Amino acid sequence: MLAAKKDRGEAPGGGDTPAGPRHVAIIMDGNGRWAERKGVSRLEGHRAGVEAARRAVRAARDCGVTIVTLYSFSTENWSRPDWEVRHLLGLLRRFFREDLMELAGEGVRVRILGDHESLPPDLKKLVEEAEDSTAGNTAFTLQIAFNYGGRDEIVRAAASLARKAAAGGDAKVTEEALAAELDTAGVPDPDLVIRTSGEQRISNFLLWQAAYSEFIFLDLLWPDFGKRELEEAIAEFHRRERRYGGRKAKAASAP
Repeated sequence: MLAAKKDRGEAPGGGDTPAGPRHVAIIMDGNGRWAERKGVSRLEGHRAGVEAARRAVRAARDCGVTIVTLYSFSTENWSRPDWEVRHLLGLLRRFFREDLMELAGEGVRVRILGDHESLPPDLKKLVEEAEDSTAGNTAFTLQIAFNYGGRDEIVRAAASLARKAAAGGDAKVTEEALAAELDTAGVPDPDLVIRTSGEQRISNFLLWQAAYSEFIFLDLLWPDFGKRELEEAIAEFHRRERRYGGRKAKAASAP
C-alpha cells in the first residue's frame, strides 16, 4: 500500500522541480520475515534480497532514474548474530567479485556510503578498489549504504570540518560546507525514498539528504519488490505536489 499523499513544492534556490525522480533511495526491509513466511532460513532471505536489489537497479535504469541508493547494512546491524553478520559481509564481497565488472562495463559508478575504516581490512580494500575503478563512469550511479548510519555520517562530517578548522582552514560552518563532507558529497539528494515491509520510519537513513524527499511505504517484503512496484511508486511520485518551504508546485508531470 502506498503511503498517504503529501504536499511539497519549489526546490531550494528557486526554479521548478525537474521531472523525476532522478535519485531514488530504498530501505530494503523484510528479508527475515520473507524467509520466515516461506519456511526457509534467514540466509535464503538475504540471498533473495540481493536478487531483488539487482532487479531494482535494472528497473530503475529502465525507468530513467540515474541514481539509486540502497540501504543494505546499518551501523546498528553489527548487533545481529555473528553468523548473520558474516553472511551479510560475504554477500557484499560476492557483489564486488561477481557484479562489479558487469556494472563497470555498463558505465555505472559505484559508491559505498558509511564508515569504511571499521570494515574488515579485505573488505575495506575491495570498497576502495570498487570506488576508484568506477569513479569516471557517468551513465548511472549506484550507492550502497553499508556500515552506514545517518547520525554517524553527520558526526563524521562535523568532525572533518573541525579538523580542517583546527588546521587553519575556514572555520565557518554552513549547510554547503557540511554537505561537502557527507558520504554523498557531489550527489543530488534523493527525490524519492521507498521503504518496504510495511514499516513507516526511516531508521537512521540519509537523515540530512532526505529533508525534502517524498516517502512511499510499501506493505510488501523486500524480496518481492520488482519493476512493477518501482513503476507504481514513481507514478505516485508524479501525482504529488511538492513543497520546499515555498509555494505549491507540481512535482513532475506524468510522462
